[in-house]
Amino acid sequence: MSVIRTDSFSMNYFKFGRGKETLIIIPGLSVQSVMRFADDVAKAYSVLTDDFTIYLIERRNELPDTYSVREMAHDTAAAIKALGLENVSIFGASQGGMIAMDIAIDYPGLVRRLVLASAPSFMYEERFRVIDSWIKLAERGEKEELYLSFGKNVYPEKVFEQSRELLTAAAKTLTDEELARFTIIAEGMRKHNTHDELDRIACPVMLIASDDDKVFGTEYAFQINERMKHRSDFEFFMYSGFGHAVYDTAPDFKERMLKFFNTHTVKNAGM
Repeated sequence: MSVIRTDSFSMNYFKFGRGKETLIIIPGLSVQSVMRFADDVAKAYSVLTDDFTIYLIERRNELPDTYSVREMAHDTAAAIKALGLENVSIFGASQGGMIAMDIAIDYPGLVRRLVLASAPSFMYEERFRVIDSWIKLAERGEKEELYLSFGKNVYPEKVFEQSRELLTAAAKTLTDEELARFTIIAEGMRKHNTHDELDRIACPVMLIASDDDKVFGTEYAFQINERMKHRSDFEFFMYSGFGHAVYDTAPDFKERMLKFFNTHTVKNAGM
């Protein structure tokens, strides 16, 4: 793990791969830091490491009392620049995809290509229902219940049952500080809306989803598709049976992402 430092915040990240191009991974909402899974992530994305040097960047360490997705996007863009990177491809999963959309909207010259997975462009009360239930569990300090609800909603049933013991064990390591952090980051999605700004995304975009997403449903994916389907540089693929975490559970997703990158190789004009 390494740390990006700016004048106002720091962010944890890890780096792997040896390719000439740069890929930024922005992970989704997680109960605890994904930094401890760096080796597993590197192994999962090994098909990309010949072509890309990959950075996985978490949310800032010093959280304010409220922290919107848009603010997360501005901070992540600042962190990318602090690393001296430009013309990057970005893959954002779930909340990370929401952040990635905002970066592409507000910093078009920074982003070369964009891959979104299980990521709505706007939130409303019913779509926020599952996230809200997690927030309530975190606020009550119900650690095991939070981890199990998270796993049950994010993964397909078979994967969840296989992971139940690991989730229960992880809950025992969860601290009150991590619960408070989770709550702030989760709350940042409430009422987030950039749907009407999707036309400002200048780079090629790929969106993937699964037809059994228990967190956000599937309507969001068709809404984004309807908004962007006229573009020749937009791709949309709906998986079946891989759950909200399709980006982890679909066995061919990384190859599909690499094919998208290889298809769309035109660089942005500049900042």
